[in-house]
Amino acid sequence: MVKNILRFEGVLFFLISLYLFHLRDQSWLIFILLLFTPDISMIGYLKDKKIGAVMYNLGHNYILAIVLVILGNLTPYDWMVTFGIILFAHVSLDRALGFGLKYPKDFKDTHIQRV
Repeated sequence: MVKNILRFEGVLFFLISLYLFHLRDQSWLIFILLLFTPDISMIGYLKDKKIGAVMYNLGHNYILAIVLVILGNLTPYDWMVTFGIILFAHVSLDRALGFGLKYPKDFKDTHIQRV
């Protein structure tokens, strides 16, 4: 049941991020092209599982997305808001699909699997 709630939250947050992106009147091509760029952080797994988990977790969290949105609103760097919303969408989609923050033991060992 808890996993289903986490997945439902992911779906809801993904839909919210789509709406927020729509309000910005940005190109949907940009959204699509950048949606999976956070997955580049998985490159750390080429070194080892611990570095991979750290890099993955740094690039796949709501905190970074929210910080980008806040900074983009407080500075003249409006692109940060766009990137923050896209990162929020990516993290939400991952959570909806059952992917979570990684533990260094194994790529498939995530916070969602431990719930």
